[in-house]
Amino acid sequence: MSVKSILFAGASALFLAACQPQAPTEDVETPPAPPVEEAEAAWTKGAMVAAADARAVEAGLAVLRNGGHAVDAAIAVHTVLGLVEPQSSGIGGGAFMVVYDRVSGETVVYDGRETAPSAIDENLFVEDGEVLGFLDAWQSGKSTGVPGAIALYKTAHDAHGRMDWASNFDAAISLAETGFEVSPRLAGILSNDRLRQFTRIDDHPVSAAYFYPDGEPLEVGDVRDNPDYAETLRRVATEGTDAFYKGEIPEAIVATLAEEPRPGSLSVEDIAAYEVKVRPPLCGEWRDYKICSAPPPSSGGVTMNAITGLYERILPLDADSWEEFVTAFVDAQRLAYADRDHYVADADFVQVPAADLINPKYLDVRAGEVFAPDAIPTPGDPGVALGGNPMVGMWGQDPTEDAPGTTHLSIVDAEGNAVSMTATVEAAFGNSRMVNGFLLNNELTDFAREPRKSNLPVANAPGPGKRPRSSMSPTIIFDENGDLKMVTGSPGGNSIVAYVAKSIIAVIDWGDTAYEAIAAPNIIARGEFVGVEVDVPGGMETATMLAEAGYKVQERRGENSGLHVIIVTDEGLDGGADPRREGVALALE
Repeated sequence: MSVKSILFAGASALFLAACQPQAPTEDVETPPAPPVEEAEAAWTKGAMVAAADARAVEAGLAVLRNGGHAVDAAIAVHTVLGLVEPQSSGIGGGAFMVVYDRVSGETVVYDGRETAPSAIDENLFVEDGEVLGFLDAWQSGKSTGVPGAIALYKTAHDAHGRMDWASNFDAAISLAETGFEVSPRLAGILSNDRLRQFTRIDDHPVSAAYFYPDGEPLEVGDVRDNPDYAETLRRVATEGTDAFYKGEIPEAIVATLAEEPRPGSLSVEDIAAYEVKVRPPLCGEWRDYKICSAPPPSSGGVTMNAITGLYERILPLDADSWEEFVTAFVDAQRLAYADRDHYVADADFVQVPAADLINPKYLDVRAGEVFAPDAIPTPGDPGVALGGNPMVGMWGQDPTEDAPGTTHLSIVDAEGNAVSMTATVEAAFGNSRMVNGFLLNNELTDFAREPRKSNLPVANAPGPGKRPRSSMSPTIIFDENGDLKMVTGSPGGNSIVAYVAKSIIAVIDWGDTAYEAIAAPNIIARGEFVGVEVDVPGGMETATMLAEAGYKVQERRGENSGLHVIIVTDEGLDGGADPRREGVALALE
C-alpha cells in the first residue's frame, strides 16, 4: 500500500469531526486600518487564521476584516490565547515569530525568547554539587526568565503593523472583563490529579484562587473573568511596553520569584534591559522549495532543513513502499536530533555551526552515517565534512527535555503576508506563579541543568543574559517562484521538531492536505527510541512495521501536538487545526 493510503490517510469520521470549525462565541469589533498601497500583483488566495481556540481565531479574523496586517492579527490572537489557554502560553512567556512581507519579498524572525538573570552562572540548577531534578528546578524561583512576548509584539508591530497598536488588545481585554467559558482541555488539565501534584499550582495563593476557586478546579462551561489581565493589557495598550518592563509589573514579578522554594535572582534591571532580537531566517533549499524558520536559539531552521535534506538523501530514488518512506523519515530525524542536541544553543554566546549543519555537502556526508535501528545516533562533525577543523569535541551532549506548555498560530492576511508564531511558558502553567493576571514561565529549565558532560561544557548551559535552546520551529515555505506555499508550526516540547517536519514532508512530498498531514500519526525519533502515536488511524501499523525492522519502538498515546497549518493551493488556502487540541482554521469571508 502507498504511504498516503496507509500511514498518512485521512482519519476516521469521528476524528475528522473533532477538528471541524467551531462557531465563534464572541463578536469583536476592531477599528479600521489606514489605507495600504496595493501589491504589484493582487493577492487572490484569501486570508486565514489557524490557532488553538475559536475565540482567538475570531479575534484575528476581526483584525483582518478591517485591513490589518498578519502581525496585527497575531497580537490579537495570542493575547486571547493567553487568557483562554493559560496552560500553554501567555504574556509571561516568550515566542519566535517568522514574518513574510509579500510586497518586499522579505522574511524576518523576531526572537522574543526569554533571557536569564544577569546574576546567574552555569550552575543555576546545581546545589551542593548535585544537579536538581526537573520538578525541583521547575517549581522554583530559579526557573523564570525575562518574558519576551510583549516586547516581541511591539517590535514586530513597529515594522509591519497597520492597525493602531492599542486596538490589537481590544478582544482580549473585552473577554477578560466579561469572562470566558472554560474549555474541556483547560478543565481537564486542572482536574488531573497527577498534573496538579507536579505543577503545584494550588500552592500559590494567587494562582490557586484563580484556577481553584473554593478549592475546586474550574469546570467546563464555568465563566472565568480576569480583571487583572484586562488591566495589564490596557496599560500596555495605552502606555506601551514600558508599562510591562518598568515599574509595578516587574516589581511584582521579582517579588514573586524571590519567594520560597528556591528563590530566583531575576531583577527589575534584568526586566528593564530586555531586548527582542531581529534576525534573518535560517533557510534551506529542498526539492523545489525553500524552507525558512527561526535560527538559534530556536531549533527550527537547523532541524527542519536537516530533516528534509537528510530524508531526501536517505530515501531510495525508486522508493515506492510504505516502509521505505517511513524509515527514511525516522533515520533523518535520528541524525538531525543528535546534531541539534549537540550544537544548538544561543548563538550570541556560543559558536553554533547552523549554516554548516544544513550545508548540502555536510548533509551528503551525514546521510551516509545512518545508524543501525537499535543503535544510539551520535552527532556528526560538519567541520571535518566541510574540510575544516573538527567541531564535535567542542561541546558535551545535551539531552534536555523541554516541556509542552506551548501554542502555535499560523496566519495569512488579505494581502498575502504571513506569520508563523510559536509561543510558550514552557511547562503546563509555566512556573505556576501568577502576577497581574498572567502566569510566569519556567523557561530556564530549557537550559542544560547539568552544565558539563564528559568534562566538556554543554553549549546550552545556563549563562547570564543567555537565551535557552528552544524546540519551537515556526516555519514558512516558499515555492520555486519564491511565492508563499505553506505556513506551519506546533507546540509539543522537544517533539515539536518531529511534528513540524511531519507536516512539511506529508504536504510537500506525499501530497497530503493540511488536515491529512496534521491528523497522521506522529513519529518522534530522538536518541535510542522511536515514539509512535498508536491511538490514531495508521499508528499501530506504523509501530509494528518499525519494530519488525529492528527499531526500539515506544507506543505513545494522548500525543500533545498542536499543528496549525495553512497551504496555498491553486484554488486558494487550505487550512487545518490539530484535532488533538481545540483549535480551528477559518478563512476570512
